[in-house]
Amino acid sequence: MIRTRRGDAAGPPPRHPAGAADRGETLFISDLHLASGRPERIRLFLEFLDGRARRARHLYILGDLFDAWIGDDDDSAPYQAIRAGLRGLTSAGTACTLLPGNRDFLLGRAFCRDTGCTLGRDPTLTRFAGVPTLLMHGDLLCTADLDYQRFRRRVRNPLVKRLFLWKSLAARRALAEGYRRQSGAAKTDKSEAIMDADPGAVTDYLRRFGAAHLIHGHTHRPADHDLVLGTRQVRRSVLAEWSTTHGEVLVHREGTWHREPV
Repeated sequence: MIRTRRGDAAGPPPRHPAGAADRGETLFISDLHLASGRPERIRLFLEFLDGRARRARHLYILGDLFDAWIGDDDDSAPYQAIRAGLRGLTSAGTACTLLPGNRDFLLGRAFCRDTGCTLGRDPTLTRFAGVPTLLMHGDLLCTADLDYQRFRRRVRNPLVKRLFLWKSLAARRALAEGYRRQSGAAKTDKSEAIMDADPGAVTDYLRRFGAAHLIHGHTHRPADHDLVLGTRQVRRSVLAEWSTTHGEVLVHREGTWHREPV
């Protein structure tokens, strides 16, 4: 049985990595949906990298950093600036881990080599001072959306990805734009419940990984849910989507979790 309420969670802080004793924060963001047609949002992200994020020990980006990522060879000017911003962050001493989202699952080794970021798996189980924490993008939790889950399995097939990346950049851009249009049209015919995280899926992942805290994005419904799972107290934190003028970051510092505007 699960009971849900909103509230604040507390837990012991993660250990400081070597050489970063003054970096007390771990930051979590997702769903920025950066694109060349959104220069204000890109500027907001670059200012965040050059400011708040540089004072953190670790930045986790839990998917959909980009609105569409068509391959690490995309040399568009805005993406070069984002690469440089991330490289500046990691060179300054902040670790950065990226999880693939449904819009940027083609991020690969070349991007990580250029930026100094680490590409994590979805889901990833980590620990903060012994507290097991499960990090996900969140689309795997939307199990009621059967059409999307079938599409997800198809496009994540290694052969399908390889065939897509063999195409020219122009062809890939056209395909990505077509997908965005189809995705937007499909959402208008789906209920809010179908596109939200399924409670049964949340329970399953928490139990399967033995996690006490689940952090994810994707649904664009930021909230903190305290749950009772059997005899255990657990928490689900849903990250916010960024807009043109506003972003939100989930912060872990000195045993506390809280949200702050960017």
